[in-house]
Amino acid sequence: MSEPRKQITLYFVSSNESETKKISLPVAYFKISLFFVGLFAVLLMAGFIDYFGLLAQSLENKKLKLENIELKNQFQVVEAKLDSLQSAMDRVTNVSNKLKLITDVQLKDRPEKLNFPASQVVGPKSDEPAPRMTLDDMEKDDPVIPTETPLNAMKGEVASEKSSANYASLVIRIDQAVKDSNLKEQSVIELWELLSDRQSLLAATPSIQPARGPIGSRFGYRIDPINGRQKMHAGLDITAPPGTPVRAPADGIVSFAGWDDQFGKLVSIDHGYGVLTRFAHNSQIFVQVGQRVSRYDVISAVGSTGRSTGPHCHYEVRVNGIAVNPANYILDNETN
Repeated sequence: MSEPRKQITLYFVSSNESETKKISLPVAYFKISLFFVGLFAVLLMAGFIDYFGLLAQSLENKKLKLENIELKNQFQVVEAKLDSLQSAMDRVTNVSNKLKLITDVQLKDRPEKLNFPASQVVGPKSDEPAPRMTLDDMEKDDPVIPTETPLNAMKGEVASEKSSANYASLVIRIDQAVKDSNLKEQSVIELWELLSDRQSLLAATPSIQPARGPIGSRFGYRIDPINGRQKMHAGLDITAPPGTPVRAPADGIVSFAGWDDQFGKLVSIDHGYGVLTRFAHNSQIFVQVGQRVSRYDVISAVGSTGRSTGPHCHYEVRVNGIAVNPANYILDNETN
C-alpha cells in the first residue's frame, strides 16, 4: 500500500465556537498558493513604490514649472529695465552730442565764437553715420557668450531654441550696455570739464524750444504754402494757439522788435558769439530794442501776422549770418 499524501489542515474558528470549519490541502498545493501570495505581495509593493515615485516626480515637475514661470517673469523685468537703461543712455548721448555741436567743444583751440559745422547749413549732406552692430556681429566679437544653457536631463528639462536665443541676446545686450555706459560716462566727464569754465557761453547759447506746441514745418527745402514753389525754409514753425507765450531761448540783447513785411511782427535777439535768433508772425511784442533778456523770459505772443497761413511761431537760429537748423539747439525734450 502507498503512503498517504501529506496534507496541511487549516481550521477556521468563528466567535461561535460551535462553528468550526476545516480545510485540508496537500502540502504541494499549499506551497504553490504561498508562492503566488508572496509574488502578489511583491508586485503590489513594487506598484506602490512606483506610484509614489511618479507622484514625487509630478510634484517636482510642478515646482520646476512654477520656478520656470518665475524666472521668465524676472527675465522680462530685467529686459524691461535694460530697455529703459538703453533709452536713458540714448538720451544722454543725444544731449551730449548736441552740447558738443552747439558749443563746438571738440575744437579746443577755437576762438571765442560759435562756428557751426558746414554739414548743418544749406549745402551737401554730411556723411552717413556708421551703421550699428547687429546681434550676429556682437556674437562674433564676443565668442565667450554661451549660446546654450546647461540642462538637467534627470529632471526632464528640454532645451528651447527661443529661450536660449533670448538668454544669449540678453547677455549680449547687458554686456554692450555696460560698455556703452562706460564710454558715455567718460564722454560726459570730458564734456563737463570742457564746459565748466564756459558758463557765459552756455547762458548765451539757445537751448530750449521757444514756444509750447508741435513742430509744423521743419528746417530745409519745402513747398511754400503761399506761392506753391519750392523754397528754403530757414527755421522751425511751432504750431500754437494765438497768444501762446514765446520765450527767449538764451540770454541776449534784443536787436530788432517791430514790423517786417514778410515776417509780420518780428523779434530778433543777439546772443553774442555770432549767434542770432529770430521769432516771426507774433501777435504781440513785449520787448524793445536794446533790452537785455534772459533764457525763459517772455518776449512775444504767437500770432499770424505777415505772410502766414495760420497762428504759429517761426523760429530761426543764425550763426555768423548763416541760417542753421534750430532743432540742433533744442536740448529739452518738451516745450517750455
